[in-house]
Formats: sequence, structure tokens, C-alpha cells
Amino acid sequence: MSTENDTDCETTRITRKGQVTIPKELREEFGLTEGDRVRWEKVEDGIRVRKATRSTGRGMLVDDDVSEAKREEMAEAMEADIREKRRTEWTPE
Repeated sequence: MSTENDTDCETTRITRKGQVTIPKELREEFGLTEGDRVRWEKVEDGIRVRKATRSTGRGMLVDDDVSEAKREEMAEAMEADIREKRRTEWTPE
């Protein structure tokens, strides 16, 4: 691992199996531990890696001017709808 001089940037290598190591300092700073899931996102200038959470990706189809409270309300309504559909439409095999 090497550290870039001009920014808070770390460099690691990709293994033969396509694996990468998240530097310890970044794992500690962002609370990443063994077994956590991370999200790889394509962005205009490359790739963004984020800790995957229950709400990661929420609001991606909502206009930017919608408040955070309204986004949360919409997400909760969608979750309730999905739970209800699973409860009423699921049949054991």
C-alpha cells in the first residue's frame, strides 16, 4: 500500500482473484469490519466504494428537491407494501 502525496488517497493492488484490501485506516474510520458488505458504484470519474446499508441506494429514483423526510416516508411505505405482498402472496413449496 502506498499513500498519494496530494490527497487523502490510498493505493492497493487487485489480486489474481479480483480481491482488494481496504486499508486499515479507512476500515477503522468508516466502521468496516469483516463480513460487512460494500457497494461498488460507477461514477463519472471512476468507481466509488461505499459501505452498504439498508438505505444505500434509497432515493435514486426520486427528484433531488424531495426532502429527506419525504424520502424516508416513501421508503417506509414501499417496505410496508413489500412486506404485505410477501405475507399475502407467498406460498410454501
